Amino acid sequence: MSQLSYKPETCEELPFSDLHCHSCFSDGELTPAELLKGAADKGVGVFAITDHDTVVGVAELKSAAPEYGILAVAGTELTCQWGRSMVHIIGLGFDECHPALLDYLKQLDALRLMRAGLIAEKLCKRNIPDLLPRAIELAGNGQIGRPHFALAMVEAGVVNNEVQAFNRYLGAGKVGDVKVDWPTMAQGIDIIHQAGGVAVLAHPTKYNMTFTKVRLLVDSFSEQGGDAIEISYPGVESGHMLQLDKLASKHKMMVSAGSDFHKKQFHWTGIGKYPRYSSNNLHVLSKLLQH
Repeated sequence: MSQLSYKPETCEELPFSDLHCHSCFSDGELTPAELLKGAADKGVGVFAITDHDTVVGVAELKSAAPEYGILAVAGTELTCQWGRSMVHIIGLGFDECHPALLDYLKQLDALRLMRAGLIAEKLCKRNIPDLLPRAIELAGNGQIGRPHFALAMVEAGVVNNEVQAFNRYLGAGKVGDVKVDWPTMAQGIDIIHQAGGVAVLAHPTKYNMTFTKVRLLVDSFSEQGGDAIEISYPGVESGHMLQLDKLASKHKMMVSAGSDFHKKQFHWTGIGKYPRYSSNNLHVLSKLLQH
């Protein structure tokens, strides 16, 4: 574990939070201000935007938060490599203007643009029109990703909806699932720490791994200096929440929780919607409130 420490508190002493959410600056649909309104409607008192590989929306989030009486937390969700697997690490409570972090994110931006070009090339070989310009346009000031290609495919009439786009062309093992050399998990943890933040292993059971491999992932994350595990999120099994909580205790790591909200059409989640658990998000939230 890193030099970060925590003091657990009880649920009653802490505000309701959502520490994992996406805006239009990555693959979400709402602006930071729109997300804050939704968070306020759900009674969320502490809120973080964790867009993929970017912090572009953090300034707008912090600027708009006082209007809603919400404490805004700087966040991001970094794409990292662990062996042959791609994993996500959430950074929370860091300095979003830290020079080393901004340089790191520029490198990720270049990687994403390169991958987007390769995705477009592979789709063209399947007699699909060149969707790269439209995908870039849909991404706007945020990070480009496969969801933007899915939207472009719907607009072009290639598929009927985004789910179909992933099932046929963009999902795991499909033609548009282009691999790149992402930074290692250790590098992701280190850059979050350099910027003064907390490194959280995002949704550990969503990487298509056996739970035996999840344990190895958590072991590695802890050994490399990771601070916390996200144990409560949409789709996690109650039994797995208990096991993840035990793993966090074993490694003396904090725990976190969040909705992983992207779009209203994804009915499996919503702002502030995740399974309640006796110790969920206590440690990380407590740490953030100490800053």
